[in-house]
Amino acid sequence: MVESLQIELKLQPECFFLSFTFTVNKHKPWIETSYHGVITENMDTVLLDPPLVALDKDSPLPFAGEICAFKVFGQDAPFEAVVLNRTSGEGVLRASSPVDCESQKEYTFIIQAYDCGAGPDGADWKKSHKAVVHVQVDDVNEFSPVFRESLYKASVTEGKIYDSILQVEAWDQDCSPQYSQICNYEIVTPGTPFAIDRNGNIRNTERLSFDKQQSFRIMVSAFDCGQKRTEDDVMVHIEVKPVCKPGWQGWNKRVDYEPGTGSKQLFPKMHLETCGGPLSGVKAMVELQTNHIGKGCDRETYSEKSLQKLCGAASGSTDLLPAPSPSANWTASLLTDSGRESDLIYRFDGHQGANVPDHVVPQNLTDQFTIATWMKHGPSPGLRAEKETLLCSSDKTEMNRHHYSLYVHNCRLVFLLRRDFTQIDTFRPAEFHWKLDQICDKEWHYYVINVEFPAVTLFVDGVTYEPYLVTDDWPIHASKIDTQLTVGACWQGHVGHDNFSDAETPRYTQYFHGSLSGLTIRPGRIETQKVISCLQACKEGLDINSLESLAKDIKFHFNPAQSVLVVEGEDVDSINTAMTKVSYINSRQFPTPGLRRLRITTTVQCFGEDACLSIPENKAVVMVLPPSEPRITISGSNQLIRFASDLRSPLGVALFKDLRITSTVMKGESSGRCEPGVMEVMHNLDYCDVLVIGEELNPDRESLEIHHSALLGKHLDATNSTSGISIYGVDSMAHYEQALRQLRYRNWRPTSLNDRKFRLTCSELNGRYTSNEFTLEVTLPHHAAPVEHVNHMAVQPPYMRPVHHPLMIHTLNSHMSAPPAATAVIVVCIAALVVIVVIGIYRIHATHQEASRDDESESKDPEADWESSALNITVNPMEGLGEALKGEHEEEEEEEEDVQLVGAMTIAESDVSDEEEEEKGTEGFDWRKQEGKPEWDSSSATY
Repeated sequence: MVESLQIELKLQPECFFLSFTFTVNKHKPWIETSYHGVITENMDTVLLDPPLVALDKDSPLPFAGEICAFKVFGQDAPFEAVVLNRTSGEGVLRASSPVDCESQKEYTFIIQAYDCGAGPDGADWKKSHKAVVHVQVDDVNEFSPVFRESLYKASVTEGKIYDSILQVEAWDQDCSPQYSQICNYEIVTPGTPFAIDRNGNIRNTERLSFDKQQSFRIMVSAFDCGQKRTEDDVMVHIEVKPVCKPGWQGWNKRVDYEPGTGSKQLFPKMHLETCGGPLSGVKAMVELQTNHIGKGCDRETYSEKSLQKLCGAASGSTDLLPAPSPSANWTASLLTDSGRESDLIYRFDGHQGANVPDHVVPQNLTDQFTIATWMKHGPSPGLRAEKETLLCSSDKTEMNRHHYSLYVHNCRLVFLLRRDFTQIDTFRPAEFHWKLDQICDKEWHYYVINVEFPAVTLFVDGVTYEPYLVTDDWPIHASKIDTQLTVGACWQGHVGHDNFSDAETPRYTQYFHGSLSGLTIRPGRIETQKVISCLQACKEGLDINSLESLAKDIKFHFNPAQSVLVVEGEDVDSINTAMTKVSYINSRQFPTPGLRRLRITTTVQCFGEDACLSIPENKAVVMVLPPSEPRITISGSNQLIRFASDLRSPLGVALFKDLRITSTVMKGESSGRCEPGVMEVMHNLDYCDVLVIGEELNPDRESLEIHHSALLGKHLDATNSTSGISIYGVDSMAHYEQALRQLRYRNWRPTSLNDRKFRLTCSELNGRYTSNEFTLEVTLPHHAAPVEHVNHMAVQPPYMRPVHHPLMIHTLNSHMSAPPAATAVIVVCIAALVVIVVIGIYRIHATHQEASRDDESESKDPEADWESSALNITVNPMEGLGEALKGEHEEEEEEEEDVQLVGAMTIAESDVSDEEEEEKGTEGFDWRKQEGKPEWDSSSATY
C-alpha cells in the first residue's frame, strides 16, 4: 500500500514550515512454504499441489500489488515458472527441457515470487520468502525386459526332482516399480518336462533319465509388471548326468577326546567325493551339538559368587538360588536336576515357590542394579498362557502390589519396576517387554537385565536387546507394609475377598514352568559387557589348526560360541585340506564327560548353478572321556599347643603355619609304564571352609580372623561367622595355602579354654572334587595329649551365611624383660668356641639364671599354673638370641602393616612360638612330642 507522508515546517521566530509527499512499496509477496509436483516424463507441465499463486498485501495498487515474476533456484533444475496473471498472482511451473525418469526420478529446488516494485520502472521491488518445491517424475513403460545372460547352463542328476535347477534373471530399464520389476517368466518351448516360477527358478516336473535324453534346450521369456515382454527370449541348456553318490569319505563316526590334550583333529583323513563333475565352489558347515551338556555347553561349574569374582564382576551381588544349607534353607524344598557335575540347577514344575528371607534381600536397589539368571523355558501350556514369575517382590500382607518382578508371558519376557512415591511422583516407565525366540526354545540362555532407571537393557547370551514395548505407570504410594521377595512364583499377601483377589489366605500365584540357575541381584551397579561375556562363555568348541597352511581361496567363520564352523572354497582339494584341520577343543581341566554330536552339511556349487550335487548329511560323535579325578589332600600338624599369652596376643596364633595342599591323579599305562602311577597335578580351588567343631565361637572372648592384606593380589575373598570362616574364589592351590597360613585364632580369655577344634575342607568346581577333612586341635600345654589323626574324604561342606566381623587387633600391655646380661652371654659363647672348658662353666651359670627367672615368671603370671611344675629347660642363649632376632625380622616383614611395637614387646616376642617352635632346642621339655619335635613357647621361657 502506498502512503503519503507530509511534513510541515513553519518559519517563525522560533521555527519554519516545509511540506513534501513520496510513495513506498511496503509489503513483499507471499507464497506457500512448500509445493509438491508431478510431471510425466517427456511432458512439460508440472501439476503442483497447492497451485502456484503469489499474494501481495499492497494489492490492488498497481505495480506494488502485482506479481511480475517467479524465479527458480536450484543446480541443474530443468524447470521454469511463468506468471499467468499479474493481478491475481497465478503462475505455472513447467519443464524447460525434457525430463527422463530413468535419469532422475525426483527434483528439489527453490522458488520465489517478485512484485512489480513501486512504479513502472520496477524500482523498489520486493521478493517473497523461499519456498521448497519437490517434483516427482512419473514413469512411462518404454523399455522391454532384458535377460542378464545370453545363455544359461545347468546340469541335473537323473532320477531326482529338483526344487530349483537354476534361476534365470531379467531386468528392465524403466524407473518405476510397476514397469521396472519382472512379474512373470514363461517357458515358450512346448512339451518340456520343466516349469518356471515367478522368480525365474526352473525345476523339473518329472524324473529325468540319462538313457532317454542327455540334454534339453528350452526358450524362456520374461514380462514386466506392465505386461511388456522381452524382445529377445533366452536359451537354457540343461544337461542330464548319470547317478552319482557323492559325499564325504574316510571319516570316523566316533572321536575320543582325552581331557587336557588341547586341540584334537576330528577328520584327519576325510575327503569329498564329487563324482568328477566340475565344481565352482563347496560350502561345508560343521555343527557341534552340546545342548544336552550342562547349561547349553561345557562351562565352568564354579559357584555363581566365584565365577563373578573370576570374571571381574563387582562385589555385592546376592545369590537368590544358593545351595541348600542351614543358613540358606529357603531353597531346600525346590527340585534340583542331578547329574550336572555340580552345576546347581533348580527345576520349577508350576507348583513351587520360595520366599527369600528378609535379611538376604537387598533393601535398596537404587536407580542402578542388575538381575542375572540362567533360564531354560518352553512354550506355556494351554490356549491362554498365564504369567510365569521368575522373581517377584510384592506386599507381604494386606495388599497385592508388585514392587518389581521378572516374568514370562506368552513367550515374552517382562520386567516390572514400580518406583516408590517418595522417590518419584510422575508417570514413569514401569513395564519393559521383550519378544525373543530364545525365551521359549527349550534351551539354556543367560539373561542379564541392567537397570539404569528409566533405561532398562536386556542381554541374552551376551547380545543386547532393547525392549519393544515400554508402558508407564504411577509410582506406588508409601506404606508400612513389608515386602516379600519370591523366586519361582509371586506371593499374594491379601487376605479376604475383594475386587482384586479371590484369595482367602496368603499364597503363591503365577508359578514358573522351567529351569533356573545362578539367579542373582546386585544393587548399586550394572554389569559390563565384558563381564557378561565371561560369565556365559563356553569352554568347548570347534577350532582350525595351522591356519597359515590353508589355501588362499578358503574362507571360514565361526558363530560366537564356536559351535558352528562354515568353510567355503572354490577348489575341492583346498576344501579337503581345510576339513582335515577342523578340531575339537575343551579348555576345562576337568571337562564334563560324555557325547557331543557332530553334524556336517555340505553344499556343492557348479558353474552357473546354485547346487548341482546333493551331499548327504554326515553325523559323528565326540566322546569326551572322564578326566582323572584329582585327590585333594590337606596335610600339616593336627595339634597346636600354645600358651595363654600367645592366644591373648594382639594377633593370636596362626592355625595352619605348616599347612600344605596337594592334588594327585592316578595315571594308567602310558609312556612305557606297565603299572598305574600317581602323579601330582596343579589346579585351582574355589573355596576352603574352616568350620568350628563343637560350640560356635563366642565373640565376647574369641575370634577367627584373616587380614585383608592376606588376600591382596589374589582372586580371593572371605566371609566369617561364629561357625567359622570361608575363603572363596577361583585361584591356585598355592594362593590358598598362603591365605590359610595367615588365618589366626585369638582368645583373650584362654583360661576357660578346654580345647578348640577346627575342620578344614577345600573344594574344586563347587564341590565336584573335595579334599579330606583336616582337623586341627588348639589346646593349652597342660591339656595336651598325643593325638593320632586320620584323614577322611569329605563331601562339600554347607554354605555359611556371611556374618562379617571386623578384624580385631588389641594392645597387650605386658612387661617382658629381655634376657639378662646379654653382653656377658655373647662373651661366654665366644669363649666356648675357643675353650671347651668354658662351656661347662657357662652351663652352670645358665642353670642358676634359669631357676631365678622361673621364680620371677611365677609371680608375674599366676594363671600359668603349668609353670609350677618346675620344668628344667636348658637353652643355648646364643641360639635363642639369634633365633629371636631372625623371627623378629621375618614377622616385621609379614605383618608390618598390622602391628606396632607395644612397650618393649615385639611381634617376635609375642608370637615367637609361631615362627620358632620347630627351630629351638627343647632339652628337658618332654611333655609333648610330634614327629620327633616338641612344641613349646619361648616367650615365657627363662634363660
